[in-house]
Amino acid sequence: MDNAVAANVLGTAGAIIINYRRHNTVGLQPAMMVLWALAGLPLGVYNIVGDFNVALQVQPQILTSLSLITWAQCQYYSSGWRVMNATFAVTVIGAIMGGVELGLVFALRKAKRDNIEWPMTFMAVLSAVLLAAGVLSHYWDIYKTRSVRGISFLFVGIDALGDLTSLLSVFCQPRLDILGLIIYGSELVLWIGVMTCGVVFNLWPWIKDKKGEK
Repeated sequence: MDNAVAANVLGTAGAIIINYRRHNTVGLQPAMMVLWALAGLPLGVYNIVGDFNVALQVQPQILTSLSLITWAQCQYYSSGWRVMNATFAVTVIGAIMGGVELGLVFALRKAKRDNIEWPMTFMAVLSAVLLAAGVLSHYWDIYKTRSVRGISFLFVGIDALGDLTSLLSVFCQPRLDILGLIIYGSELVLWIGVMTCGVVFNLWPWIKDKKGEK
């Protein structure tokens, strides 16, 4: 999951820059950003309780922070919120999520000491499901507008590459992790679907228009 999350972090950071430069978030789904922000919470708990290296413990916090910032951009550019309102909302939500994560870390550390493993597995699965659900939410906008908008194909490519790398790493393990296979495979398929929709609804009509001009 770490490769996939790192790709999500890079993609989200790129989206923030793009939104700022064009001063709009048309087509970008706030629901996707909320789901990704929420995904960072169980993943952060999983990585911290699992005693992963510092970089992997910090990575989910960055994902949550960037996702909340992008969500705030959606509220500012598309919903007409004032900067102060968006900033206040993000700060409050971030503080609440931080408190919940801290509580879960203490709870799962106790469970780990008692050799109870299912809470850790649940955290990993919940994070992956939220990330995939975030991608899935973008399909509703594609269905309504018959186009892929509000998201760059570089963003999609980076995320898909992260899922592909994670998927390949599952195959390289001594024991095949079926759960990991399903998690990474499903998100990769969703991203490939977004790219396919981009070709059908965006690229192909653009090519036909160019041919018509000639």
